[in-house]
Parts: sequence; structure tokens; C-alpha cells
Amino acid sequence: MPSHRQPDRLGPTDQNDFNPLVQNGHLQTILARFWPPLFDFRRYPGQACLFTTEPGVRVLAWLHQHQIPSISHGVRDTLVIVHGLEGSADASYVLKTTAIALERGFDVLRLNIRTCGGTEHLSQKPYHSGLTNDLRSVCEQLSNRRLFMIGFSMGGNMTLKLAGEWEASTPTHIRGACVVSQPIDLSVCAHRIGEKYNRIYERRFLKSLHKKLKEKGWVIPSKASSKTGGGIRSLIDFDNFFTAPAFGFQDAIDYYNRASSIHFLNSIRIPTLVIQSQDDPLVPFELFRHRSFGQNTSLTLESPAHGGHVAFLSRGPFRFWASWKIVCFCEGLRNDT
Repeated sequence: MPSHRQPDRLGPTDQNDFNPLVQNGHLQTILARFWPPLFDFRRYPGQACLFTTEPGVRVLAWLHQHQIPSISHGVRDTLVIVHGLEGSADASYVLKTTAIALERGFDVLRLNIRTCGGTEHLSQKPYHSGLTNDLRSVCEQLSNRRLFMIGFSMGGNMTLKLAGEWEASTPTHIRGACVVSQPIDLSVCAHRIGEKYNRIYERRFLKSLHKKLKEKGWVIPSKASSKTGGGIRSLIDFDNFFTAPAFGFQDAIDYYNRASSIHFLNSIRIPTLVIQSQDDPLVPFELFRHRSFGQNTSLTLESPAHGGHVAFLSRGPFRFWASWKIVCFCEGLRNDT
């Protein structure tokens, strides 16, 4: 069974440290979802924190901190972790990263995006995959800490987009960012997830989204039925008939274009680690041949041949390779300043 006991050496230092448990993107993705993180809440109990991010919106986060903190320049070093689409702060990959970061001396804030993680009652407004308001507000309210923003999948798109929106005006307490399996072009990724061999993922997302609509009493216009042959059959349908009008976009195409972090990559000015497997079933690797990854020196791309989507299960002592990579990157930034 995997363990988070501190090893003799720091952890992964380059791509050659990754020895994939399986060399199949789909199998990596599925195995990682059910692999236990073995997170010990009794050792690092979490404190519920509510943040008001805009009128009518509150988000819930869980703060784990050391009684004797690791402090740099008089402030606590803290990872702010953001989950993926229809995930939560309790997602397995969030807990795995949390456990490793705590063992390496960081405090951790596990953030639920609005209406996620059982917090539907805290917001009258939905979220979308490029909405940075919540993450921005939470980070700005934590100016008494040194922050490292961590985003997985959708949370990775939000993190990159926010870093690019800030540009040179990034708050000084934001020290860096790490993202994993991020859909930097929402249009390309929406079409990819709609392909036949990915329908199992799409159906899971749609089921969760429809459940949330029902619980909140949000309504998709009746015209959607006639235009989709009886109902919302894809994420693109959902975004056309709910997400886009809910946020004032013209349609899904307009939403994807304006919410995709790919347009903000060259504006990022904080050290940022981007982890993307070449066999991710949901995010085409061709997207990461974008010129920004060669032009913007703030971006570091790690692209193992295998790893799936938010998975990266490894053989050897560093089972959760991406989580180790994140923490090592943040440790480097902490030690450099």
C-alpha cells in the first residue's frame, strides 16, 4: 500500500524520476481515481474557512496548518489547491498533494470552487471553467501568507488564467503556481471528451452537472430540447444552453474562447510548473506545443510520455509523482527567496 512517510531523499527532480505504474492513459486515469491517499486528518486536522468572494457567493475551504509552522520571511508558506470539474476539496489528488505538502512543512488550503463539495447553499451563482473570481479573492484575502497556487484539470485552467490576468501586477505574496492536466483550450478539450472512447467521462460529468441544476433549481431553456433532439447530450450542449447564457457569453464557442488559459500563458510572470502527460485521454498534448512554452521563461513544462489525466501513478517510493513534483517545485521557490 502507498505511504506518505518522508523518504530519505527529497523526491522527483526531473522527468526521468517518473516510472509509470502502467503505460496506458485511460488505465492510469481510472486507477488514480480509486487509489487511496492515506491522508491522516487526526495528525493535521482541518479548519473550515468561509470566504466571501463576491456578493451572494461564499466558498468553503479547509485549512491544515502546523502548530509549529515553517516560516519564510516571517510568514507561513501555504499551498492553495483547486480541484477539477465537478470535483471537490476532498478529491483524491487533492488529498494526496495535501499529505505530501504537510509532511514537507507547508500549510495547505483545500479550496472548493463555488457550489462544489456540498456547498450549493453558499452561492446563488454557478461557476465555469475559466472563472477566476473565487481563487483571486481567496488569494488576496490571504496576503499574510506566502502562497503557491496549485490547480488540477479545470482548477489548472483557472490557475493559469488568473496568473496571466495578474501579469506584472501579481501580488507579491503569490510566489508561484503548479498545474496538472489542465485543459488550456476548452473548445479543443470539449470536443475531445465528446469522442466515442471518452463518453464514459462525459456522461459522468453531465450526470453531476444535471444533479446540481436540479438541486439549485436552475433551468436550461426548453429550446435546448428541440435543438439537441430531446435533451443535453454533451458538455458542448450543456455549455451552449446553460453555461454561456448564465455568464453572458454568446454561446459555447464564445465562452471557450474567452475562458481558456491558452490566451493568457504569455502574460504569466510568476514561476509556474505545468505537468501534462502525452497520453492524457481528455487533453490533447498538441496544445502544449504552443509558442508560449518556449517564449515565456516563467513556464516550465514537464511532459512524460505516460501519466493519464490527473494520475501519474509511479512505481517506486514516489507513488504520486505529480504531487511530489509539485511540492518539490514549491520547495525550490521557498528556498530561493
